[in-house]
Amino acid sequence: MRMERRLLYRSGFWEIARPRHPLTAGHILIRLSDPSTEFAQASASDWLFCHNLVRAALHDVLGATRFAVMFAHRWHPLGSAIGEPVAESSTPTFHLFGRWDGETTTPGAQLSLPAHRRLGEPDHPLEATDAAVREALRRSRSESAVSSGPQAGDAVVPVSDLGPPLSHSVSLARAVQTGPRHTVIEAVRSVASVREILPAELLAMGAVLAELPLGGGLSGFSCLALESETAGTPLRVHALGRSAAEEVNPLEDLLRSPEVSLALL
Repeated sequence: MRMERRLLYRSGFWEIARPRHPLTAGHILIRLSDPSTEFAQASASDWLFCHNLVRAALHDVLGATRFAVMFAHRWHPLGSAIGEPVAESSTPTFHLFGRWDGETTTPGAQLSLPAHRRLGEPDHPLEATDAAVREALRRSRSESAVSSGPQAGDAVVPVSDLGPPLSHSVSLARAVQTGPRHTVIEAVRSVASVREILPAELLAMGAVLAELPLGGGLSGFSCLALESETAGTPLRVHALGRSAAEEVNPLEDLLRSPEVSLALL
């Protein structure tokens, strides 16, 4: 169903919000407040901060313990949008999905349907959930400001500590071609969760994505960041080349793959 986007928190660069088309109660957006903002050291650090705030809030409110992030790069979901959320706007937007025991539907179950057939979450129950999430975000923000432990605010460090300039930091991430129009991006350092990524590594992964070729009629990429439940398995960002003229939607195969599976998404 469609409702108004509901702002839950605003940081220096990003907004945390409930989407207009929430697929589950654990579906939250992180979107740029100003679309012209460059993805640089300060905004990358702030994104990690917001991401970790959302995780902590969804854990507190829903008991979420598993998370996935979806986003589009130079791509606008078309038609039935199988495998991906519908576009909220042209503003850079990341869809975070929290998973928990006892949930009544899953992101994967909703995304496997055409957009017009997705039931999503009704607005009325979400009002109470969002009020609780908003309070949890406020509480986590306050706690991160005074805690020295591994809390959400630890992703934010002084700009001088963020590592080498972007031109020298691409070596912090790598891309592996795993199939036609399918690239996996990883941090070179063994990183199992988005929570563990450093701002310099996030920038490097973004730079690798930006440098992927757009030949063969590709116009952009659908991206999915997945954290495995298997110990020792690194965080992987799947980047699938997309084209308005494509005959097969690559996300349909990815959703059926053993690595992704509906158990994770």
